[in-house]
Amino acid sequence: MDNNKLKTILAVGETVAVEFKRGGGKIETDTYQTVCSFLNRFGGDIFLGIENDSRVIGVPAKTAPDLVKNFISTIGNPDVFAPTVYLSPEILKYEGKTIVHIHVPPSSEVHTYKRIIYDRINDADVKVTATSQIAAMYIRKQNTYTEKKVFPYIRESDLRLDLLPRIRVMAANCHNGIHPWTDMQDTEMLRSAGLYGEDKATGECGYNLAAVMLLGRDDLIFNISPTYRTDAIVRKINTDRYDDRLIVQTNLIESYEQLINFAGKHLVDKFYIEGDTRISLSGAIAREVLVNTLIHREFTAPYYAKFIIENNRMYTENANRAVTGKTITPENFEPNPKNPAIATFFRNIGLADELGSGVRNLYKYCHRYSGQYPQLIDGDIFRIIVPLDYSYSFNSETKDFQKQNIVIGESIGESIGESIGESIGENETRKRIVRMMQENPKVSAKAIAMEIGIALRNVEANIKILKQAGQIERVGPAKGGHWVVKR
Repeated sequence: MDNNKLKTILAVGETVAVEFKRGGGKIETDTYQTVCSFLNRFGGDIFLGIENDSRVIGVPAKTAPDLVKNFISTIGNPDVFAPTVYLSPEILKYEGKTIVHIHVPPSSEVHTYKRIIYDRINDADVKVTATSQIAAMYIRKQNTYTEKKVFPYIRESDLRLDLLPRIRVMAANCHNGIHPWTDMQDTEMLRSAGLYGEDKATGECGYNLAAVMLLGRDDLIFNISPTYRTDAIVRKINTDRYDDRLIVQTNLIESYEQLINFAGKHLVDKFYIEGDTRISLSGAIAREVLVNTLIHREFTAPYYAKFIIENNRMYTENANRAVTGKTITPENFEPNPKNPAIATFFRNIGLADELGSGVRNLYKYCHRYSGQYPQLIDGDIFRIIVPLDYSYSFNSETKDFQKQNIVIGESIGESIGESIGESIGENETRKRIVRMMQENPKVSAKAIAMEIGIALRNVEANIKILKQAGQIERVGPAKGGHWVVKR
């Protein structure tokens, strides 16, 4: 841990992965609670000798080695920590003061401190007592995909094989009329899709959970995953209850069809042309949102998924095996499929795109629809929140730029016309560029173009103007350098 990195951490303050402790002559109980919660969540860094408000007060230099020795002894005591853990704190000097830094990696096991489970929620350590929360924690810690769980006694008669002809047609249609499934027998097709496998721990063979969720009969799905369902609700007039409701508890293929029809009935569509093709913005957004909540959920968790449409937003919630605990953006997104076999099946039949494109599409079309960006929150409950603004509009034929802050283009970052100054206003564009550089000095021009929703060449032109005006400076090479804002 170098001083520059520590300075940045102090500037940001406590987060889900950073905790400051006053320290002193001994390590208090709350420090060990934080160790436990970091182990059970995403890991993190603890700093002894720093106040909650980021003021560095230090710990006594003479006692720091004893603090470290006692800390290592405590976390290695099975009567205190279970299972025990080995960590290696380091003693730092910062502005003449002594600090103890403890890096805690995420663990593959669920840990207790004095027989109590702690979890990290935002910047707090929380006791976990509810059975459902403990179950979700164990699910998150699993190192195998639950969709691969084998059920050796499931027969083909338990599956909706009547769906396969339609699935073959869908696969062929989205692959220029040619797909291997077209000429396969049913059993061969299911095996090639990864829906039949062997449990390497027991040697048992059979259809797996992915097969159950994709093609299972309703009674089979309920028997194996009784809490699986999606509540689709509209609350626009009767906000205390609902205007319309649909409970979906069938296989994923038909669940998607029911939910996309429900969305189409209640979302206002808007005129939008991409290239030479008219695109249903509401349909494109609903597709990305619903595909995500169907194929990336944790089916073994006791949580009903939700799809809610309100006046100013729609959102989904589903059980999830969290990876980062952060808000996902096109810049920080790293593909991490929760159910790769199910996701691959959806891609084969044209209901999903390659990993990563869904996030980009959702950001792009949501901004076209409402002038705002969605929120994708990667927690134990995964949430997607999409703003809805029915007064916001774009009319490509009249160029009604007063009602919009974006222009049509083939995709974010591509050429989107010459009238950027009319649509956003150059001054406002430069202000947003400067703000992004202040928030993230290493941000790229391409990332700025994607975030603002304008052409890359316009971003580069505005950066050039800002440089000439002496408002920003590039330090270092194009790759690996950073921006310095001078005002």
